[in-house]
Amino acid sequence: MFLVYYAVLAASMALPQISSYSSSSVPPASTSASAQQSVPQSPNSNIPVNGTAIVPQQIHKVEPPSPNATAQQLEDDADELRAEKAFADALDYYHAAMAKTDSAILHNKVGITYLEMLRYDAAKREFEHATRMNKLYPEPYNNLGVIEYIHKRYGRAAKRYEQAIKLRDDSASFHSNLGTAYFAEKQYEKASVEYSRALALDPDIFERKSRGGVSLQLASADDRARYEYVIAKMYATTGNADRCLLYLRKAIEDGYNKIDDVYKDREFTSIRKDPRFTALMAGRSKVLQIPPDQAAVP
Repeated sequence: MFLVYYAVLAASMALPQISSYSSSSVPPASTSASAQQSVPQSPNSNIPVNGTAIVPQQIHKVEPPSPNATAQQLEDDADELRAEKAFADALDYYHAAMAKTDSAILHNKVGITYLEMLRYDAAKREFEHATRMNKLYPEPYNNLGVIEYIHKRYGRAAKRYEQAIKLRDDSASFHSNLGTAYFAEKQYEKASVEYSRALALDPDIFERKSRGGVSLQLASADDRARYEYVIAKMYATTGNADRCLLYLRKAIEDGYNKIDDVYKDREFTSIRKDPRFTALMAGRSKVLQIPPDQAAVP
């Protein structure tokens, strides 16, 4: 699902994760992969790296919804169609489900479908409708934050993520999204706090985001390198040396100009004792693919 280009790369850095639950008026703390879909940084796959939007073709590929199907059957079919990027058909099935049993969850899912079709105004209307129907449902608040982030209104995005977190504080995606909004505003300390919380809730949160192209969507190499250094620090704090060293290497490759802070930042105290850290820092010229005689001497 994630091995595709992600949309809306015009944003200054990675887009947040959108979220969708399938059933029940108040979503549980955790659900199966089929019930919950969180798409790293962007729900779409229609913008190549050059940032040019390609609106998905809205072609009907399946038979219209059966009038005899239950609301749950229609919703399940719509989820599958959306996963297959048959967005026009997914909308038909969601609307058919709504006609039988309307809910905030269905409006949230319709909003996500519109978001994937790059129809941001329609998506926003659906998310807002979902919040009016169920003020205790956190997902549409998070997804409204995605809309704000897409339009580079990072302060507004942060407020939406904060609303979602107030309703459910144990979502790694919500905290990661808030951290991303703070990072875009260059509030790096506040971003680190949210990233730390996200990592505590889900140790794999940044790995999924990196497969979705997080670092590729940062505004500049400097921002990307700083992001990678921050994530390395997060992993160092949790004692995950392997991933810490991986992100340190990425920061070096992207030319992080404050890499020597690793020798004084307390989060790296234990990592500095790892022989692999010593080798990495000693071999910075090789990591950067710079001839040894041209490597800067620390």
